[in-house]
Amino acid sequence: MKKLFLYFIITSASFMACTSNCETKTDMVKIKAEIIALEGKWNSYNNARDLNRLLELYADDAVQLRNNQTMLIGKAAIRKNDEVSFINRAKGQMEIGQTVDVIGDENLVTEIGKATQTDSTGKVISIGKYLVVWKKINGKYLIIREMWNDDAK
Repeated sequence: MKKLFLYFIITSASFMACTSNCETKTDMVKIKAEIIALEGKWNSYNNARDLNRLLELYADDAVQLRNNQTMLIGKAAIRKNDEVSFINRAKGQMEIGQTVDVIGDENLVTEIGKATQTDSTGKVISIGKYLVVWKKINGKYLIIREMWNDDAK
C-alpha cells in the first residue's frame, strides 16, 4: 500500500510539474511558412500596384520607417505615399522581398528579409534589407511596423 501511495504522489507531482513547465512550444516552422506566404502576397500586390489589396496587409495604425525619408504613421499616410510611389515607379520595375528569418511567437512576429529591385529587363537596380513586425489581429497577421534600407552601392 505504501508503494502504491508513493507511486501516486510521484505521478501527481510529475503531472503538476509538467502542466506548469511543459507548455506547448510555439511552432515557428508553421509561423515562418505563414509569414513567407504573406510576404508573397505583399510582393504580388506591390508589383501589380494593387494598393487596396496591399493595404489589407497593414493594421490601421501601422508605422513605416522608410529609407532616407520621414516616418509614416497610419494606413492613410501609407496609402498617400504609395499612390505617389506607384505613379512614379518605372514601368516594369519590380521589388521582391525574401524572408530570411522570423522570430517571435504566435501573436507577434518579426520578419527579417532581403529585398531586390529590378528594372523592366530584370537588371538588379537595388538590394537592401527589411524588418517587418506582424501582429495577429482578429485571427490574422497584419503589418504593424515596417522598416527598410538599401545596401551600399
